[in-house]
Amino acid sequence: MPSLYIYSPSGAVRDRAAFRRAVRRLQAAGYDVAVDPAALASHQRFAGDDETRLAAIERAAASGADVALTTRGGYGLTRLLPRLPYDEIAAAAQRGMAWVGLSDFTAFQLAVLAQRGTATWAGPALMEDWAGEAVDEITAACFDDLARGVGEGAGWRLPRADGQAHPELSAGWRLEGVPLWGGNLSILAGLVGTPYLPAVEGGVLFLEDVGEHPYRIERLLTQLLLAGVLARQRALLLGAFNRFTLTPHDRGFRLETVVAWLRAQLPGVPVVTGLPFGHVPTKVVLPVGRPVDLVVEGRDVLLFWG
Repeated sequence: MPSLYIYSPSGAVRDRAAFRRAVRRLQAAGYDVAVDPAALASHQRFAGDDETRLAAIERAAASGADVALTTRGGYGLTRLLPRLPYDEIAAAAQRGMAWVGLSDFTAFQLAVLAQRGTATWAGPALMEDWAGEAVDEITAACFDDLARGVGEGAGWRLPRADGQAHPELSAGWRLEGVPLWGGNLSILAGLVGTPYLPAVEGGVLFLEDVGEHPYRIERLLTQLLLAGVLARQRALLLGAFNRFTLTPHDRGFRLETVVAWLRAQLPGVPVVTGLPFGHVPTKVVLPVGRPVDLVVEGRDVLLFWG
């Protein structure tokens, strides 16, 4: 029976009934669930003050659980980066713990990768994926594979527009043993120029975001482009960019416009869309900081890390 440790390193959990429902669902699915004593703490918009949340991370590292699962994202981890217990986090990962989360958790993941070379997992969060009316079967299955230590990869269909933009992909294309890294675009861009952004060369960078208008997405990508981050990668994988509203002022400027612009700035670097990850019901788990093989066969995109 895989063991989970539920803790809150970022935003406060406001819906306690939904929290309890999510925990019961994980228990019913066969997990041994331990809940951090400060999981429902609240201070301003945070799940407790900085000291409270740092202590929760330390307890998660010492818990011995198979998976340390965040309750939610929001905001709060970036301000903790200088004080994270990096040695304890790395030691727990070395013992086999999978640190799992998304969104604001990107700050934690990139910092521990930059500071200790520690790999973590981009994946679901308690409130995002188990507290609603239903649990997505693919998300639950991918998480269960990770918790049981049998996950080996992920795959999705290459959108037709990608094949047209990158004909070399449709003909068969692969990268072998390249580091996969990334996460939430806003969080990642905010780490540029700090010691908490990994200096990954020749990697596969995956990105997602939520609630950001396409022009803001382009602005964040431009920051990474001008900082030289994007040109140093072998490929970019774009997940979900959603929950934004276009306006009449946009006059046709939309997310597809941004993707086309990005491809024009990065000749020779495939920009692949459709990655099932982000603030969407169906999401895979992805290793952050581990080598992967990326294979495109026809319209099938496959990531292997097993």
